[in-house]
Amino acid sequence: MARLAQTAGLTDVQQEILSTVRDFVDKEIIPVATELEHRDEYPQQIVDGLKELGLFGLMIPEEYGGLGESLLTYALCVEEIARGWMSVSGIINTHFIVAYMLKQHGTQEQKEHFLPRMAAGDVRGAFSMSEPGLGSDVSAITSKAVKDGEEYVLNGQKMWLTNGGTSSLVAVLVRSDEGHPEGTAPHKSMTTFLVEKEPGFGEVRPGLTIPGKIDKMGYKGVDTTELIMDGLRVPADRVLGGVTGRGFYQMMDGVEVGRVNVAARGCGVAQRAFELGVRYAQQRHTFGKPIAQHQAIQFKLAEMATKVEAAHAMMVNAARKKDSGERNDLEAGMAKYLASEYCKEVVEDAFRIHGGYGFSKEYEIERLYREAPMLLIGEGTAEIQKMIIGRRLLEEYRFQG
Repeated sequence: MARLAQTAGLTDVQQEILSTVRDFVDKEIIPVATELEHRDEYPQQIVDGLKELGLFGLMIPEEYGGLGESLLTYALCVEEIARGWMSVSGIINTHFIVAYMLKQHGTQEQKEHFLPRMAAGDVRGAFSMSEPGLGSDVSAITSKAVKDGEEYVLNGQKMWLTNGGTSSLVAVLVRSDEGHPEGTAPHKSMTTFLVEKEPGFGEVRPGLTIPGKIDKMGYKGVDTTELIMDGLRVPADRVLGGVTGRGFYQMMDGVEVGRVNVAARGCGVAQRAFELGVRYAQQRHTFGKPIAQHQAIQFKLAEMATKVEAAHAMMVNAARKKDSGERNDLEAGMAKYLASEYCKEVVEDAFRIHGGYGFSKEYEIERLYREAPMLLIGEGTAEIQKMIIGRRLLEEYRFQG
């Protein structure tokens, strides 16, 4: 039987990249993922392997030392990596959001300064938009930048930074009223700053503190942190694109890439859950035969496989739409929404197939069961995706009466 979630129309180069990543996942990630996850240990050896494969430069243009591959290639690689351990895909996700934002919106000097080192994996990116009291309402950002000569002084608290400790470059969205009179729409008075820092925790540069890791239910190994700015001075040439007031649009462009990434992660986790479920169903016997021969289990496997295929198809469509240069917020929202919801359902069905053993930490499905919920909220909740989808549909199907 052919593997689920195959992608038609790939080039030989894309197929070779995916084959290499799949082999790496099978040999280097899956055998150690559960042990590292239970210890909440950063997978340094795995990250070093990804660096050797050149994956930190996958989407960065060749002129800056990257591989110059498409979002589709990246998403398919993320799908494979998440199949091994979702936390590892998180390590490269925010890195690529920042690299993409630099490529699309950065000044030439910013591109030349950051992208070659990001492609080599020597500079790791993190992405900071959320705040403790913010939730999904980005317009309510309170962190602020005030100009002081040739610098900006940043103050405020940010939340939910993936790679907050291990990164050395953070794209931070704050409010900047300079040049934007009172009454300006909130999304037009936000700016993205490129903040360089030392990896680690505590005060990582004057005015910037990264507290310790947030203890999470799942999605362990990767460091998720807060970011506290207290008189943080950032040179004016570290405003992304060199002009204030464009941060919201830059971030939303990056988030579309992130939503395709989250959809790909959902596909990868769901694939792994299906693999575990279908294998266990053929090994476990009840009433004198493998449970896979019971119709109830076959129905469950059929539903799981169909959901894996459907989510994969929508994710591929969203990536290809973005690669074409077209607006893809509708497709990315649909893909993220469907893939994350289906992932939760496929993982739960695999958990049910395992019966009581699914509740044991000795079985991999227990880890997946704790990881899947993060995808329901990462890069925007299901409710936010529905709002985006609904608004876009009304734009496309506007009734002329």
